[in-house]
Amino acid sequence: MYPTVRGTILAVDDEPDILVALEDLLEDEYRVLTTSRPAEALELIASEPDIDVILSDQRMPGLTGDALLAQAREISDAQAILLTGYADISAVVSALNRGGITGYVTKPWDPSLLRNAVRSAYERHRLARELATERALLRGLLDHSGDAIAFKDTDGRYLRLNARMAARLAAPSVETCLGRREAEFAVPGSEAAEAADRAAIASGAPTEIVVGGAETAQGANAERWSQVTRVPIRDEAGAVVHLAVIERDITEQRLLEGRLRQADKMQALGTLAGGVAHDFNNLLTAILGSLELALPKVAGDARLTRLMTNAAQAAQRGAALTKRLLTFSHRRDLQARVVDLNAVIRGMDDLLGRSLGGFVQVEHALSDDLWPAKVDPDQLELAILNLCINGRDAMPEGGIVVLSTRNERVSGSTDPNLKDGDYAVTAIRDTGTGIPPEILGRVFEPFFTTKGVGQGTGLGLAMVFGLVQQSGGTIRIDSEVGRGTTVLLYLPRSHESVEAVSAAKAVPAPASRRARVLVVDDDPQVRHVTASFLNGFGYDEAEVPSGEAALERLAAERFDIVVADLAMPGMSGIDLAEEVRRRWPALPFLLVTGHAEAARIPADFSVLEKPFPSADLAARVAALLAPEG
Repeated sequence: MYPTVRGTILAVDDEPDILVALEDLLEDEYRVLTTSRPAEALELIASEPDIDVILSDQRMPGLTGDALLAQAREISDAQAILLTGYADISAVVSALNRGGITGYVTKPWDPSLLRNAVRSAYERHRLARELATERALLRGLLDHSGDAIAFKDTDGRYLRLNARMAARLAAPSVETCLGRREAEFAVPGSEAAEAADRAAIASGAPTEIVVGGAETAQGANAERWSQVTRVPIRDEAGAVVHLAVIERDITEQRLLEGRLRQADKMQALGTLAGGVAHDFNNLLTAILGSLELALPKVAGDARLTRLMTNAAQAAQRGAALTKRLLTFSHRRDLQARVVDLNAVIRGMDDLLGRSLGGFVQVEHALSDDLWPAKVDPDQLELAILNLCINGRDAMPEGGIVVLSTRNERVSGSTDPNLKDGDYAVTAIRDTGTGIPPEILGRVFEPFFTTKGVGQGTGLGLAMVFGLVQQSGGTIRIDSEVGRGTTVLLYLPRSHESVEAVSAAKAVPAPASRRARVLVVDDDPQVRHVTASFLNGFGYDEAEVPSGEAALERLAAERFDIVVADLAMPGMSGIDLAEEVRRRWPALPFLLVTGHAEAARIPADFSVLEKPFPSADLAARVAALLAPEG
């Protein structure tokens, strides 16, 4: 039995207090090394081959965290986690794309989340080293190996090879390969392979490269990746006389590595998207609120009314885009309910007609006995619209988009993202140009697009993928160049009844009684719009810019309700609400937020999402005041 070995963690931060905190957090499970100097960290990495995980701050004098971890990658196989207080996007994305980091944690960190991130990184490193050991052992096997193995002379002729290498060459047997060169077989990449053989023999040193892609695949719709090791074999005099070639199929490993990189990018970009959406929602609240307040004042001017209405509609489209960003970032809770997918699709007829234009014909093939599914219908509409627009863009001369639905029972699935069970499937099929097989596997990557420069963001399909995964399902895509593309959305069957759609809210009547409302928001424009809405409904409003100022005002004056922003510097809206509950338990409180925070809002708090129309604000305030009305 092997003794238990503690993993080694290296923590790098120019603040000693942070290093002490990291050591206290991790020393129970790991051996923790610390340093406040990046240069010393590189020396430690070079002298300590057993370091499993590197935790590095981003902003340090002399060398930034992403640059340090990139250099560390050249001398160590340790997993790397970047610690930062919202680093700029270029550093984060650059580190992710270079493979310099495998994790990204913001300060101040959640102790349990950071421990889990370190534990996962340590396990990945341990497994990677175990796999490397197994690979070294398996290389000693020849005919019983799963690798394609061959020995060649210095002229590149096969002296011995196993059955797997013969199969790769599409040869009928091992014997037919002996004495022949690789270029004599009709296999893709043979000329490049012979050039690599000659280079390895000339250098006299072992080499290891990864080759592959669609150009090396035997099938038309597949990719094949191989790790090829070349080992020159010397005689007693030291001269190279033979070359051992070991080729291992790593196609599955390559795909899994791509999924891992995709998950890392989605997590980092999702955090950034959530922050952008929060700020954008504040701007939209001020813009839409100001336009709503100003429109009645220009009712007699048709031209000005039309211009302001156009501006409001554009801002509302921005609000819809923000919802997509929040769904993509996993920072917005889906408003899921049990829906009839056929009804959702039928209800999009007018929207699709306006969005796709006259050159695209939309057809339906909807199953009459379709199972219900639990999903956010608004986000599902956005997903379907996005996919239909992609189909339109793939049909520049016009064509047909078919929306179909069906029930499907999945059993024995080999797709890790598709569990066995019952699914309601929505298919969006176009008759467009199709997607080449070599890029089909990348279409769900954020910022990857098949469209021309300036014609696509590369976020649409990534957002659809995020929505379907959050709903417990998955997405599949089939495409053939010249024949079109079909995207399949798998949503788990719900055994609950379809929820009825609530009727549209009526325009609220003015306040039934005079009530004093305290508006708390650090953004002066949003604060002014909110107060103006309330004044227009007949309430007496007062404004303050912070939670601390709100408590002072509440202690000095009587108010009937508090309307406060959630994300404020210093005292947050939740902190203010809890203090108000403690000191004035009967005082109603409405939280207003631009996005779902990392800290969950208690279920019994009343919340209104930005941007909001005045009718929604009035309805929520009236409902909270109703017990006294």
